[in-house]
Amino acid sequence: MTIFPPDPNLTALHVELGRLRAERGWTFDDLADRSGLSRRTLIDLEHGRTTGSVATWHALAHTFDIPIDRLLRVLCEGHPRPGSALSD
Repeated sequence: MTIFPPDPNLTALHVELGRLRAERGWTFDDLADRSGLSRRTLIDLEHGRTTGSVATWHALAHTFDIPIDRLLRVLCEGHPRPGSALSD
């Protein structure tokens, strides 16, 4: 039997992006200037209109000066911890 992982919590990721941006008092233009990403891309990410690529999230993690795993950990919000539900 194949057991599929739960769907990633993309909403939480978009909310986290907005939280990090607001925490620093940055506008979309500020974040675009700091990250090298377009303002439109950032708006679409934060509003959930796109999921973005690994390269995009990597750039954002560096822009916020946080490890990428800290940024992406919200994808698993509400899920059982990986490895905790394994059975023989």
